[in-house]
Amino acid sequence: MGTLRNQILISMPHMQDPFFSSAVVFICEHNKDGAMGLIINKKFKEPNLNDLFEQLYIGNDTIKSLTPDIHFGGPVMLERGIVLHGSGFTTEGTIAISDEFSMTSQKTILQDLKVQDKIPYKLLLGHAGWAAKQLEREIENGDWLMQSTTPDFVFNLSTDQMWQQAAGSLGMDLGPLEAMGGQA
Repeated sequence: MGTLRNQILISMPHMQDPFFSSAVVFICEHNKDGAMGLIINKKFKEPNLNDLFEQLYIGNDTIKSLTPDIHFGGPVMLERGIVLHGSGFTTEGTIAISDEFSMTSQKTILQDLKVQDKIPYKLLLGHAGWAAKQLEREIENGDWLMQSTTPDFVFNLSTDQMWQQAAGSLGMDLGPLEAMGGQA
């Protein structure tokens, strides 16, 4: 299997893990040592999370003025903010993922992006990680489907619609299977 970098993983309906159920994961890195991705379709709903994030990362600026939503990027290192953004902007610490996507974890990235008119971005806390060959085994087991993606899908589609649209675009019938549990 080649690299999955710059693709999305779509969790299958049978996945019951609360982190990955109905998840769409953007793969930032995938090599022989493992994989790292960001869950892009789950928003945090904790009302005090914005205040906490402001104290930890942003200082005196109001997080709501910089980004309307904070997303759950995955269960690993939840204390770390990562901004997935269009590749048209780079700063110190920016990591290029592809010609269309980059990511940055610098404290000032949100302020920097806010003044850029046309650079889409998404703020995420945490990430998902897989050990060497773990993701490949999960794909072979039928836990994930892979698909290429676009910045329009990642940044502009409502997070509530992402999983259904991605799964539906691969021909998955989400009718009665959506509520079924179990293992494949």
